[in-house]
Amino acid sequence: MPAVRHSAPVGNGGSCHWIERGLLSLALALMVLVPTVEILLRGTRFGGLYPASLVEQHLGLVVAMLGAMVASKENRLLSMSVLPDLLSGWPKHLSDSFTALMGSAVSLVLALSSARFVLAERESGATLAFTLPTWWIQAMMPIGFTVIAWRLTDKLRSSAPLRFVTFAVAGLLAATMSANATGFDGVTHLALLALGMALVCGTPLFAVIGGVALVLFWAEGIPLAAMSIDQYRMVVNPTLPAIPLFTLAGFFLSESRAPERLIRFFVACFGRSRSSASAVAVLTGTLMTSFTGASGVTILALGGLLLPMLLRWNYPRRSAIGVTTGAGLPGILLAPSLPLILYAVIAEVGVEEMFRGALPAACLMAALVFLWSRTQGKGGSGVGQPFSWREVWSAFLAAKWELALPVVAIGTLFSGLATPVEAAAITALYAFIVEVIVHRDIRIGDDLVSLLAKCGALVGGILLILGVALGLTNYLVDAQVPDMLLEWVRVSVDSRWEFLLWLNLFLVLAGCLMDAYAAIIILTPIIVPLARMYGIDPLHLGVIFLANLELGYLTPPVGINLFYAASRFDQPLLDVSRSVVSLIPVLAVGVLIITYFPALSRLLL
Repeated sequence: MPAVRHSAPVGNGGSCHWIERGLLSLALALMVLVPTVEILLRGTRFGGLYPASLVEQHLGLVVAMLGAMVASKENRLLSMSVLPDLLSGWPKHLSDSFTALMGSAVSLVLALSSARFVLAERESGATLAFTLPTWWIQAMMPIGFTVIAWRLTDKLRSSAPLRFVTFAVAGLLAATMSANATGFDGVTHLALLALGMALVCGTPLFAVIGGVALVLFWAEGIPLAAMSIDQYRMVVNPTLPAIPLFTLAGFFLSESRAPERLIRFFVACFGRSRSSASAVAVLTGTLMTSFTGASGVTILALGGLLLPMLLRWNYPRRSAIGVTTGAGLPGILLAPSLPLILYAVIAEVGVEEMFRGALPAACLMAALVFLWSRTQGKGGSGVGQPFSWREVWSAFLAAKWELALPVVAIGTLFSGLATPVEAAAITALYAFIVEVIVHRDIRIGDDLVSLLAKCGALVGGILLILGVALGLTNYLVDAQVPDMLLEWVRVSVDSRWEFLLWLNLFLVLAGCLMDAYAAIIILTPIIVPLARMYGIDPLHLGVIFLANLELGYLTPPVGINLFYAASRFDQPLLDVSRSVVSLIPVLAVGVLIITYFPALSRLLL
């Protein structure tokens, strides 16, 4: 499957790794506490916590690098190939050695270039807070990349000499590249070809994107430290801390018994007939995806609960699998979905505006999935439970704190009392209080640290890609590549409607082949200027973007959610594909409505 993936962990032992996990947990905790204290002090004589926003931004840098270090240790860095899983014997060893060499070499170049950047910043004498030198925090970049470079050779640890030789060769390549101001044409082309092969072999995506940017910088004689400047500027973006904070809230939900309580409540409200089971599935799935940010995670988290429930309502097994697979898709468009925030940051759209603009589309897609899922349950007698106000009240009392979570997240933001980052911090704190203190589903100690480390590893991998992608984007802009692409599209595509049609087809394909995070990071800077040329508002474009990704996730034979479902339910991929094939045209209708009726995205603005 040529899709972005997280590899299985190779182990997480070692005292250094546990120290990193502890520091990562502390950094995430501070990210929650700093904006919260800022809100509490704002109405007092202190007027706020100075400089809270600057501290929060640099905590984002710490989380990004520590999270990436943890992800590299646990082999969870995003990649775009499963070729290594198909190999064995000497081809497997050769592939592992090559990916280790390429990933380590790029990481070491990034370490050297960021070290130069940090040294220059040290000379400036800038301080962050309480006389803390800013360069102390910025030093996380060269330290982090060096650690990642070593850990990318973990696949070779069965042969210590080979591992040390690979790391040494990677260091030699990095030093050679850093020592020469300008590359040579033949070497440049060879390096780009090698990076293409590395992508196919499973080298982490950040190393491939960062490597391409570094090679292009090198070929043009641009100082490699410019790459680190771009990365630093992106990772300390004022809005970016909202990403790890909302993601953390989603992890508290998915790692607790919150899904069980939500399903019980929705069953009590709607579970009187078999057709009503679809409402339970769609409501629960959509709500979970809005906080986890990934419908694939929703399949894994809810699959063991929704499938038995649907089978009890006498859904055919294939239909039940299809409903469970598709139920969470609309949540990607529902606040505070992580893809919505990520797109807003990259496209420079207000996060609150993005939330408002996507809400009608989320409701439309949820309604379509619900109508489709009802048709899957026809035939045979239902076994839904009788309606009981007592059960509704009891289920409500059990799930009341989770049901209030969207109100806390969206209400805090839309009230104007908090910035997007502050709203995200309040949401994460609320989720912590509910799941750790009130329900005690997550124990303080190893459980909590493990959850924070998982969240940090996911966020670190995303922010690592985001930082290096900005460097590549800036190079392409300087090289006037977007201008050439704009001219080609202007000549080749006659009208706005034709452009939107081709855009839909392209984005569905991207959804088939790429994870939402990678697609947004890589494609948004390219597509936004093209859309503007045809008068398409970036906010409307974002809704189109994510709606098409939903559709791509289910498109056989490579839609990534099909693989999640096949793994979760232990079913052949072909059977899972058949279970959702009739949903694809239904979602396509929703995508076309969203695309060709832009007023829908402006309805709540």
